[in-house]
Amino acid sequence: MQFDSFSDFIAMGGYGFYVWLSFGTCALILLGILVNSLRDTKRIMASVEQQIIREARIKKAKQEQIS
Repeated sequence: MQFDSFSDFIAMGGYGFYVWLSFGTCALILLGILVNSLRDTKRIMASVEQQIIREARIKKAKQEQIS
């Protein structure tokens, strides 16, 4: 489909509202998924780091009991 002007492109043959609403909705959903994934990754990494510290502390305590 070829458009004569930018306003014709935005109007999309009379269906512009629905086309741009669907593109906007899709973009918002994808952005939400990205933000949620980044937040979950940060939370999981912090949890793993805490678990590593906890396991090192337990290992050190066990070694001190043996000595």
